[in-house]
This record gives sequence, structure tokens and C-alpha cells, in this order.
Amino acid sequence: MATGPRPSPNSQGVAAIVRRRIEDGGERLWRLEDFRDLPFAAVAQALSRFARAGKIERLSKGVYYRARETTFGKSRPNPAAIQKLATCRKTMFPAGVAAASLLGFTSQTAGRRELATSALSLPRKLVGQETIVHARRPEAWSRLSEADAALLDFLRRAGRTSELTPQETVRRTLELVAERGRYRRLLAVANTEPPRVRAMLGALGQQLGRPARELKQLRDSLNPSSRFDFGLLADLEHARAWQAKERR
Repeated sequence: MATGPRPSPNSQGVAAIVRRRIEDGGERLWRLEDFRDLPFAAVAQALSRFARAGKIERLSKGVYYRARETTFGKSRPNPAAIQKLATCRKTMFPAGVAAASLLGFTSQTAGRRELATSALSLPRKLVGQETIVHARRPEAWSRLSEADAALLDFLRRAGRTSELTPQETVRRTLELVAERGRYRRLLAVANTEPPRVRAMLGALGQQLGRPARELKQLRDSLNPSSRFDFGLLADLEHARAWQAKERR
């Protein structure tokens, strides 16, 4: 009876090395990157084969978990460890209440973790089934700091995650935007943001006395007949000049 091609001795040798390292490593996460000194294809085949045999568990592409036996059955991956791994694999930022807390708008702790990422999706086993993921954020966000991206998320929500008064929310937002170099960084990615965010950046920039050329860049990107909901930022001095909707 015909059989498929047998693995080459090299592949068998790689599989033996991978198996030995996994067995010696105990309970832990394993990635393809952990075997950089071995041929990539052979490592991938070995890990896939071990997962099919039940020796390790595949969590997502290129990420595996070796469990240990406990009184209650097999152990489960540590949520903090796999979420940290997910953060390393994809650029992710706090969103919602977590973003507002990072920026000093609230002291609340969200009931569910909330993240923003430029990825199309994230493996649920890595970020957690209960985590709210806002995917498809602009790739330009990958050039931003955590605080810069959190501020854009805050503007996208028109400040509604703030527990401060509207006046305090405006004051705090101006303080954040005025920090050295931040307005230029936000301006550099503004063309990837929704029009309402560009309008808010314009109103913030005008109140901070930013150069006319920067404000013109934002002004020219807006449809003059559109009106935008500024939410808690409607008290900005130049909100109406930047097409904010009238408050009801």
C-alpha cells in the first residue's frame, strides 16, 4: 500500500528537539518565535502535529499552550499572560472607559475590558471572550503612543466616557492636546479619522492658538454643510465655528 513521504531525518530531529523543549518547559505558552534557531517550516509542522496529538493546545496562529494536570483537570492559560502576548502581536490600545481613565477623565473601572486595534480581528482565546474589541482602527494608530490613541478614542466618543462636568472635560482635553508635540502627532493622522474628530481637533487647535496652516488643513477636509455632535466638548469656544451641532 502506498504511503506518503516520510519526514526527512532533519525534520525528525527538529521534532525531537521541539518535543524535548516543550516537555522540559512545563506549563507555558509557546510561539514559533521561541524556536528561532530551528527551521521555521519544520517547527510549524512539529507544533501542529503535537497539537493534533493533544500534547499542546493551539490558541491562535503560531501560539500554543502546554497544560499541566491539576486536581480539577488540565490547567488553563493565565489570562494576563495571553492578553500580554496579544498586545505584543498586534498594536492594541485602551478604549472606552479604560481610555478615559488613562487620560484622567474618570476613576471608574469598566466591567468589561475594552480594546481598540488596527487588526481586522483578534483571537478570542488571546484577548478573552468578554473583551470588547474595536477592530479596524486606522493603521496610522500604530505610530501613536498609548495616550495619543486613547485621546483619539475619547474624541470619537465625543467625551461621553468622562465623569467630569462639561467644563472640566473641555479643560482637561485642552491640557492633554496642549502637551508638547501631541497636536502635531494627532494632526499627522487626522486624515484617517472621522470628520467629527477632525472638527473637534480644529476647535481644540483654534482655542489653543495653533498656526493657521494647521487649522486650514483640517478645515479643508470637512464638508461645510455637515454638522457634528461634539457631545461634552460642545462647550469649546470655537465649537460652532467648527460645525458643531446646536445643543438641545
